[in-house]
Amino acid sequence: MQLQVTNSPFSQEQIELLNRLLPTLAESQKTWLSGYLAAPQAQAMVPGDVLQDHPEVATSSENAVPTLTKEVTILFGSHTGNGQLLSDEYSRKLEEQGFQVTLSSMGDFKPKNLKKVENLLVVVSTHGEGDPPDDALPFYEFLHGRKAPKLENQNYAVLALGDSSYEFFCQTGKDFDKRLEELGGKRLYPRVDCDLDFDEPAEEWFQGVLSSLTEAQGEISVSTGASAQVQAVGLPTDVPTYSRTNPFRAEILENLNLNGRGSNKETRHLELSLEGSNLEFEPGDSLGIYPENDSALVDMLIDEMNWNAEESVPVNKQGEIRSLREALKSHYEITVLTKPLLEKASTFTSNSALQELLEGDGGKLRDYLTGRDLLDFMRDFAPWEGSVSEFLSILRKLPARLYSIASSSSANPDEVHLTIGAVRYDAHGRARTGVCSGQCAERTEPGDFLPIYIQRNPNFKLPAEPDTPIIMIGPGTGIAPFRSFMEEREEIEAEGKSWLFFGDQHFTTDFLYQVDWQRWLQEGVLTHMDVAFSRDTEEKVYVQHRMLEKSEELYQWLEEGAVVYICGDEKRMAHDVHTALTAILEKEGAMSQQEAEAYLSQMQQQKRYQRDVY
Repeated sequence: MQLQVTNSPFSQEQIELLNRLLPTLAESQKTWLSGYLAAPQAQAMVPGDVLQDHPEVATSSENAVPTLTKEVTILFGSHTGNGQLLSDEYSRKLEEQGFQVTLSSMGDFKPKNLKKVENLLVVVSTHGEGDPPDDALPFYEFLHGRKAPKLENQNYAVLALGDSSYEFFCQTGKDFDKRLEELGGKRLYPRVDCDLDFDEPAEEWFQGVLSSLTEAQGEISVSTGASAQVQAVGLPTDVPTYSRTNPFRAEILENLNLNGRGSNKETRHLELSLEGSNLEFEPGDSLGIYPENDSALVDMLIDEMNWNAEESVPVNKQGEIRSLREALKSHYEITVLTKPLLEKASTFTSNSALQELLEGDGGKLRDYLTGRDLLDFMRDFAPWEGSVSEFLSILRKLPARLYSIASSSSANPDEVHLTIGAVRYDAHGRARTGVCSGQCAERTEPGDFLPIYIQRNPNFKLPAEPDTPIIMIGPGTGIAPFRSFMEEREEIEAEGKSWLFFGDQHFTTDFLYQVDWQRWLQEGVLTHMDVAFSRDTEEKVYVQHRMLEKSEELYQWLEEGAVVYICGDEKRMAHDVHTALTAILEKEGAMSQQEAEAYLSQMQQQKRYQRDVY
């Protein structure tokens, strides 16, 4: 819970100081302090006078508060921002216990300082097919290289974030954990691998780490909840704080199809009201939506399993009860299959084909998981035994879907805009639709509500200096954050040059936000725009081809300090764009491939090469 300070007489800095101090005070100290503040002479006394006139406060052994002096370093590697969010929270909690905390992104941490770290906490996500996130890559490579130091005097713990629908689940965290042990480090607490629903396992990990740290010093940890902190400084507690675990119900103001008639695509532009939410965001941040499964799919699953749709079932560990139909619609994931799910479900069937699939060639399992859902699985490996509650206990919670925000709050107060491509495809004899994109395209209209929260993305931000040139590369729905960039730079009257590379299938039907871009280009908010519509020419042309055509000027922009942003598909587009940038540097900068890669790596370190890819 974040403190609300709008109605408080204290500044944010004062509140943070009070929240750190008050939990450490003994009752006798609190009593003395309240009397001192109430005394008339308190207004005329400077802080130093307190200890001079009342030395017993500083010297009394009865009132002395144990001081934890042990230092802790928290390093995070985060793609969507969850790792940084957790690290910020852990840093605050450790400081409340008296620890001296160094908090840093892996991208900002100097590897030469690693050997000096006595207590290291690593919070890292896994990106794509087992890869480190961009900001963690240099530190990851250093740690796995020959220059990595021996760490016999280091204690460490790793929290791994991931998605079990990927084959290499939490692989980066596993790699860090193994490597730190190989270098001589000693575990403070065993590694925990978190799936998309990470709140509870992450909290258990932190409490285990905290116990190990405090036990090593002979201290007992004192838990200080956020609500107690608010009351301690006299702040109002009735102001709701919306977050990932307490989403805001946002009303849909607009829901429009951006594609023209005859397009192969359907891209929805959603405008949501944030009025009354106190939610804030910056260009580059994302919005999380908690979707609902399609009722038709839920009903087919219930019929297939011969379940009672109205049976009461639990939907969380707190014992909250819903009907089975509502639970499958709003609380459980039924459209994605993962290896852990199949392994758990194998205990409910005697069908030998499932065990053969799990124990057989990994390629066959990967093929089976692709494009199938829980209904397919239940049909393929019947008959099933076990109660409804037992089946529900092995399902993941329905995770939120993240979308890049397509608007600036400065330009659109109390609103947030999204650009969502509807996912539709046929697989294994059935038509499939994306859970959230299908809901937004087919089952929502203005006046409906969506549970949402803001997901910060510190790794995808406009430059602090508004006169810095920016290069934006975003085909398809990757255009979304760049619309927010342009709205923001228009509002602040930024002087820096800007260049957009956009691509899609057809100019006449798929030029997303065409009117906006042409207006910004005419008014000078946007300096250059190059487009590539791949289906309008005999030979397919993509954004990377347009970049290569303008290689000389693009290189000049890079030399002038331009920041490059890439948003969209990771597997193909982002890779092809990176290859194009390397080729431009080799050609225009007379560099070898190795030198070009080093140039881009340095840009990444300087936060001049930022990617929001998925």
